[in-house]
Amino acid sequence: MQELEDKYIELLLKRCLNFKKSKSLFISYDIVNKDFVSKVISKAKDMGITDIFTDVTDINLTVEKLKNIKLDDIEKDPYFNKNMWNEYALKDANFLMLETEFPHYMDEIDPIIITEAKKRNRKTREIFREKETSYEIPWCIAAVPNEIWAKEIFPNDSDSYNKLYKVILDVCMVNDKNPIDNWNNYLKKVDYFSNKLNSMKIKKLHYKNSLGTNLVVEMPDNYLFVSASDDKEDMFVNMPSYEIFSSPHYLKTQGIVYSSKPLVYAGSLIDKFYIEFKDGKVVNYDAKVGKDILKGIIKTDSNSCYLGEIALVNNDSPISNTGLVFGTTLFDENASCHLALGDGFSECIKNGSSMSKEELLNNGINRSMQHVDFMIGTPDLEIDAETENGIVPIFKNGNFCI
Repeated sequence: MQELEDKYIELLLKRCLNFKKSKSLFISYDIVNKDFVSKVISKAKDMGITDIFTDVTDINLTVEKLKNIKLDDIEKDPYFNKNMWNEYALKDANFLMLETEFPHYMDEIDPIIITEAKKRNRKTREIFREKETSYEIPWCIAAVPNEIWAKEIFPNDSDSYNKLYKVILDVCMVNDKNPIDNWNNYLKKVDYFSNKLNSMKIKKLHYKNSLGTNLVVEMPDNYLFVSASDDKEDMFVNMPSYEIFSSPHYLKTQGIVYSSKPLVYAGSLIDKFYIEFKDGKVVNYDAKVGKDILKGIIKTDSNSCYLGEIALVNNDSPISNTGLVFGTTLFDENASCHLALGDGFSECIKNGSSMSKEELLNNGINRSMQHVDFMIGTPDLEIDAETENGIVPIFKNGNFCI
């Protein structure tokens, strides 16, 4: 495991981040993963990286604060102020965001408090968000296990931590001689699908499955489908990533979509939900679990009720084939086709990186403080593309058929 962990750290630092613009490194993590972060810092220093800042959270302190804080005090509490992210973004630092899950820790927290704390978090790092979504700075989100998360996924296993860690390393293609080569070879294969989709001149995508999803998503002119590494100066923004994604025209989605996996947002669970759209906007929604949290996402700002992303993932993929629901979007979104409410991607339209916010909106790319992915893929998902040459099936039985 030690050898594999070393390979994982090397993959994150040498392939996912590039350190071409800057020798600064910003690491966000929970204190439970401090030993892993110590190894990351040691490796980074060996690479000549000396300016390293760590943004450390503590899930127990977070829960305690959210339980007792008043709504009006969230804005004043420095614990929720993430302005340091802006300072390092202005340095063009490399950002490594390490995620780990604590199932049920937020179950007793008022959904309104959770939503406002998350909003404060995003609002105080707007410069970072702008540079992140336009890929002006290298960034990567990756996962590290903890005992609580491991026991939730493998409740009857005495070695649940190592079992979860092994699964994480497996789906990150670390269990081989050269993980960096593994990912570079995989991305060459993925290019076929993004190039194919871009050549089809798709007008609309029609999603249908047995859950009840019947959704039509219209694409903007000059759309682009990309992977997690396309045109990003060798950075790799999610580890792992098995998606090909784009941004739809945010004003032109019609119909209803049902979730296929639970969604964990800011530590809270949303499950068994549907969202209905008219002229791009959410007009109806419900959830058996976490409806108030879903409401908070949809109403974050004036544009968080529109779609910003569509992503295509084979049901027959490494994460999906584990048969596990990880309870973290990083993995679950890469096991399933998904959509995202909120912010779109400037890279998903030709010349988008040079467009202003207003120009992106005028070209159909959503702008929002929010961006929340939710999973919709199923083994029977079918997606038909309406193109200039007629209807072309692109997904059948949950997998690409082009």
